[in-house]
Amino acid sequence: MEPWPVVAWFLMLPFITDWIKTVQSRDFTKKDIIFLHPSTTPYPGGFKCFTCEEAADNYECNRWAPDVYCPQEAKYCYTHHKLDWVGNTVSVTKRCVSLDDCLSTGCTDTDHEGLRVCVSCCEGNICNMPLPWNETDAIFATTSPLNGSNRAALDRTLLLSFILLLFVLLSHD
Repeated sequence: MEPWPVVAWFLMLPFITDWIKTVQSRDFTKKDIIFLHPSTTPYPGGFKCFTCEEAADNYECNRWAPDVYCPQEAKYCYTHHKLDWVGNTVSVTKRCVSLDDCLSTGCTDTDHEGLRVCVSCCEGNICNMPLPWNETDAIFATTSPLNGSNRAALDRTLLLSFILLLFVLLSHD
């Protein structure tokens, strides 16, 4: 037998073992996300969320999530994680949502089924990759203030009040 095929197999062995590890891994990396979810937006500020309905676990949800953009009225990514009493995942639901769906994040215990449900929301492109497991994870994470338009109106009101007060004080002198 020629020595070259043996040497070639020997040199390919590290690549084959790395490939096997990659195939068996159930953890997503940023490289996987970029491969699965290319970034071209159909409208300004467009974003994607992992989307699945009652998947068996987080890997199955993220792996088979459809590669579509959220509708313009949806501004956040939502995750609903159902766990059994031991802490094992029962189901995972992820989708694009509006603000109203994100106002009740956190974890609750459901007595009649003995299950725990943790809900989280986030703002940003495919930000709902991890699952909420407890109160620390089950949060509403935003990158911009939720009351940005109200704050601008409040800032203008305060400025006008200050100018009026200054005018009144100066007119009394």
